[in-house]
Amino acid sequence: MLERCASHMLSKKPPLLQSFLSLVSRRVSHLAQQQYDVIVVGGGHAGTEAAAAAARVGAETLLVTQKINTVGALSCNPSLGGVGKGHLVKEVDALDGLCGRAGDWAGIHFSILNRSKGPAVWGPRAQLDRQRYREFIQSELLSTPGLTVLEGSVEELLVTEPNPEEPGRHRVTGIRLANGSHPISASSVVLTTGTFLSGSLFMGQTTSPGGRIGDAPSSAGLSHTLRERLGLRIGRLRTGTPPRIVKDSVDLSLADLHPPDSHPTPFSFLNTRTRCKPEEQLPCYLTRTNAGVERVVRESLHLNHHIQEDIKGPRYCPSIESRVLRFPGRRHQVWLEPEGVTSDLLYPQGLSMTMPPDIQLRLIREIPAMHRAEIHTPGYGVQYDFVCPTQLSPALQVKSTQGLFLAGQINGTTGYEEAAAQGLWAGVNAARWARAMPPVALSRTESYIGVLIDDLVSRGVTEPYRMFTSRAEFRTYLRPDNADLRLTLKGFEEVGCVSSLRYQEAVRVRDSLQDALAALQALAQSSSKWRKKLPDIRMSENKCTILSGVELLQHNVSFEMLASAFPECLSPYIEFSQRLNIEAVYNLHCDKQKKEMERIQKEENMSLPQDIDYFSLPVSLSQEVREILDRVRPSTLGSAARLQGITPAAVVNLLGYVVHTGQRERIRHRNQPDQKEEKEEEHSARNASLPQ
Repeated sequence: MLERCASHMLSKKPPLLQSFLSLVSRRVSHLAQQQYDVIVVGGGHAGTEAAAAAARVGAETLLVTQKINTVGALSCNPSLGGVGKGHLVKEVDALDGLCGRAGDWAGIHFSILNRSKGPAVWGPRAQLDRQRYREFIQSELLSTPGLTVLEGSVEELLVTEPNPEEPGRHRVTGIRLANGSHPISASSVVLTTGTFLSGSLFMGQTTSPGGRIGDAPSSAGLSHTLRERLGLRIGRLRTGTPPRIVKDSVDLSLADLHPPDSHPTPFSFLNTRTRCKPEEQLPCYLTRTNAGVERVVRESLHLNHHIQEDIKGPRYCPSIESRVLRFPGRRHQVWLEPEGVTSDLLYPQGLSMTMPPDIQLRLIREIPAMHRAEIHTPGYGVQYDFVCPTQLSPALQVKSTQGLFLAGQINGTTGYEEAAAQGLWAGVNAARWARAMPPVALSRTESYIGVLIDDLVSRGVTEPYRMFTSRAEFRTYLRPDNADLRLTLKGFEEVGCVSSLRYQEAVRVRDSLQDALAALQALAQSSSKWRKKLPDIRMSENKCTILSGVELLQHNVSFEMLASAFPECLSPYIEFSQRLNIEAVYNLHCDKQKKEMERIQKEENMSLPQDIDYFSLPVSLSQEVREILDRVRPSTLGSAARLQGITPAAVVNLLGYVVHTGQRERIRHRNQPDQKEEKEEEHSARNASLPQ
């Protein structure tokens, strides 16, 4: 089945952009008369994943984007994945998202970062062809049932009184476009505005409204609705992008060649290969800054308005100006990355800058490999509004507004992968809200997506949030290789966002791995017998203990070696060789972590009422703790425990309150007749009095 899935996915050809535009234009004329379950605003990584996920759950979905031909565009770097980020891509794919398969289609340079360390922190990564990636995403959206795409700018959210049976002060009912057309109704709305929410572009001392160069700015009405009408706390963040360099103007012989992996590793669990053949992959090049670069930065600071602003930028992907000021005298890495198979441009990763264009040219020419370089498009900075994410629930719904969900940079994150992960989960829950289904959440014990969302809604952000493996407590369990086992079955059985084809494949993989591990466990022999069977293995002759096949894999013996020695019982599982090697290495450690994972899961299952009055709560809590709890309003005890400023004693007292309240509720329900039975008895009595 796996080979058939991969062959089908990699052989289909995305439609031309004109086909996408014509199909969209045919749909615009009758939108005013339609009502949707879910409206998604924004066509970036968060928006496309949200729209596709909502449609997969069964919601009639509308995706509204300012510019049709930029749907699925790679706005900044032409790459996907990396350490921590690659984990998110694998998890999005496990939940039937788009970006993993799009990366396999558009990738032109595949590599596993951190390979010198354990597999739990490996970082799958790929350089992408911009055009191929955009075409694939647009093709997927076109072929998704129940999904419509509309070009337009959203002027405002339509908001009304809340449903009294649900928590919240407002309820969203749809959107109004900036062209003055009729309102478009929906049960839920997902905002994925990226850097466009009150966005400003900076280049030198020049400032203009916008979220991306070449695109129109977003409507001011949307920001006004969030801030004034809904009363949300809004912050301001900044980011930037480097200039694009003409490839033929760079002397690549003066840079260090970095080839891709000889055997590309696909992102998607449905693929056994990538579209780009190993021999067709393109290399990247590494060079470094020098004293000349630092001199240009310092001499031009008075001409750089963006860098002088006291607004937080990304700490882990800073501008070259920030690097020079923070770490003077260092030689900073600059990666020269291809933008596509036929592209004549290079992306200088590490040279994000916002100085005037003529000074940008001076700076890059200080680097020997680019001493004659030409700039195709100058770099620039962006400042934009974001909504403080502690105002969201774990379903990424605004706590105060029923039916409103947020995903991506509007929540204070940075990066395609973080946006895609949030978009998928917001889309899932928006569709479930529209269909009157309960929300679903991912625990930080079962996924990096759960870690990401819990960090946002529990702790908030003071700078653009980026995913790292160090953020996860259980990273030996949350590995890239087992994302399908952790999430695909749940995505099908509980969430409803996974296709039956992917589910069947995940079940096959799970069952095969279990059978293989059982077969390995059954191969129990003394060390002397193992040495006779496998004379090349390193094993102490003094030890006479009994070792199973699983234990042998923990001692640098590969599954392939065991399969060659015991082909009758192990050869059926040879396709899972690498996964079995990894499972065996981490098996013992994951077993030890289970108790701690169960404790966190238990705490996360203890709900805290959203209407609770923390200031009058009859529990021993300090005034500071009460203020924190009242401001953030965590949805579970686990979320409360991770808030900065919440003491262990406060958690214990809250736990006592939750347990006591739960016991009191159970006693009350036991002493009251079941309401459902009362209604059934009343209904039966009424029917008995009617003529038959």
